[in-house]
Amino acid sequence: MGQVTIYLDDETEHRLKSAAAAANVPVSRWVATLVKDKTRVSWPDAVRSLRGAWSDFPQLDDLRREVATDVQREPF
Repeated sequence: MGQVTIYLDDETEHRLKSAAAAANVPVSRWVATLVKDKTRVSWPDAVRSLRGAWSDFPQLDDLRREVATDVQREPF
């Protein structure tokens, strides 16, 4: 398991410690969770479970059918 050293100003360190305490987790776990969330490469299960939840939402093919052809751009 890797270790990382970060440098924070006093106010940021105080906010970090307060946030970790409010979440009832050690600072290192709070930071690790934040890094995992911010570097996620797929949608969380809670979001993925919403797929199909809106029965009236148009299908992808229907949305693409409405796209008009792009116009010729003017040269620079």
